Amino acid sequence: MSDEDFTPGRAVDLAPGVRRITAPNPGYMTGPGTNTYVVGGDEVAVVDPGVDDTGHLDAILAAAPGPVRRILVTHNHPDHAGGARALAARTGARIHAHPTPLQGVRDRDFRADELLDEGDEVRGADYRLRCLHTPGHTTDHLCFLHEETGLLFAGDHVMAGVTVVIAPPDGDMIAYLASLERLKREPIAAFAPAHGGLMRPPVAVLDEVITHRLEREAQVRAVLDAEPAGIGVDDIVARLYPDVPEPLRPVAAYQVYAHLLKLRAEGRARGEDIDSPWRAV
Repeated sequence: MSDEDFTPGRAVDLAPGVRRITAPNPGYMTGPGTNTYVVGGDEVAVVDPGVDDTGHLDAILAAAPGPVRRILVTHNHPDHAGGARALAARTGARIHAHPTPLQGVRDRDFRADELLDEGDEVRGADYRLRCLHTPGHTTDHLCFLHEETGLLFAGDHVMAGVTVVIAPPDGDMIAYLASLERLKREPIAAFAPAHGGLMRPPVAVLDEVITHRLEREAQVRAVLDAEPAGIGVDDIVARLYPDVPEPLRPVAAYQVYAHLLKLRAEGRARGEDIDSPWRAV
């Protein structure tokens, strides 16, 4: 079965002890849908249970070769954490996540039973997952390194074919770029993202994302340089994303705003918020 098979509900074997099931929520922001990973054999950890959809949860349980003991959530966005409570109710599993509360888009009913942070380990009978705190997309974002295979369950830190959105206040461009750089020091064989297929080689993937973000930053700064009297975020979006579909224009605005906040923190731009004019410094 191909790694590029994202048929909702179908279990795809990626490595010994690792299966992927894609949720039935394709779209602009999710690509083919949110990936759930089933890890282990005699006892199972589920990474990102995805949306609260009975069919998807049924598929997760059908793909699990043993009892589900742990539910690991990379971050509290509804397409990742939405099914956690329902899956826990059906299995008795404990939910694990980072303690930082989000302020923007989030599953308001989400609650973790166990808190995880940088360097914590989650172990089962035949797997070991090391937690990496990777803020940027969100402040609470975790990745999980599968020590046995080198797969990094990357959540929304990197995505195949979909640009990661950095939306303040939970998203932070400075933190995001720093988190990308730190992953170069980890023994990663491939990224297993929450959207799309496996991504490798890891350093090349990271360099491509970093280059794209810095190129976009340079474009934002160039627009500021061309408008010394100041320019609003929506007007920057119109110049840099002329072909963006209308539903994605607010997303593009937050992406530009994240770059502006980074430039301001570095003393290279001046502005108040997403609704105010911005100027180069």
